[in-house]
Amino acid sequence: MAVFILVISASLFASNHIAARFAFDNDTGLLLAIIARGCVSLLLMLTIAWQRKASFYVPPHLRKWQLLLGLLIAGQSLALYSAITLIPVAMALLLVNTWPMMFIVSSWIMGKREPNIKTLFILVFILLGLFFVLDISPDIQMHEQQMLGIAFGLLSAVLLTLTMWITQYQLADIPGSVRSSYTMLGVVLAMIILGVIGIVPDGLSLPNNSQGWTGLALLALFYGVAMTLLFVLAPKLDMSRNSPILNVEPVVSLGLAYVFLGQLLNGGQLIGGAMVVIGIISIGLMR
Repeated sequence: MAVFILVISASLFASNHIAARFAFDNDTGLLLAIIARGCVSLLLMLTIAWQRKASFYVPPHLRKWQLLLGLLIAGQSLALYSAITLIPVAMALLLVNTWPMMFIVSSWIMGKREPNIKTLFILVFILLGLFFVLDISPDIQMHEQQMLGIAFGLLSAVLLTLTMWITQYQLADIPGSVRSSYTMLGVVLAMIILGVIGIVPDGLSLPNNSQGWTGLALLALFYGVAMTLLFVLAPKLDMSRNSPILNVEPVVSLGLAYVFLGQLLNGGQLIGGAMVVIGIISIGLMR
């Protein structure tokens, strides 16, 4: 049952990104999409916190970390959605899902963990897989678009690594519903400010047709339900053992992207993607 629930959650996350592509292809603003997603998640997290009678008090020495967490998630969301508009969804998610590798390397550098030879070999295996995934087009215009999309995907992974670092080493004592509520509030406020300032061109633009509105509604719904499902059921899912299952998200997105968007990676990219997923799951199982 735990495996089934986690596969459903990963599928919802993948569906969120497919819906996002539909929204963006019909002129939906990047900031508007993140605001919609954040508002649904915030509402659900506040409901959970209220039902559990959680205290929203954050100790003064942790407030700067909570604020930084919200800003990092805002940046990560913006980078990921930007990548999705430029490169195939599955490729973007494979890049983002390298964050466990970055987390491990940063833990070695910061002295939080001892380097492990077996893990090092797996990291090299993942990097080799990424080499195959990032099959850059020789066309100059397409090359520039792909490089920018890859840069956004890697930036998203770096920001996600930082959020996981802060969550584990600085904010672990704050109840999850409270931490998530403040984080989503920070994301929504950050996107509104960016939209008002006008840093992101057409960031708050509305969809130009019903397909765009449907994509916007579905991306918010899929993301909110997936986050809530994981949050509510996490204590019963043995996440320390089963969390690697969530890394099937790029695999699910590959199938959905082919069916709904007509996107398909070539043979070498598929092999590389499989290597990345296998490597990341192996790291998770070693934990």
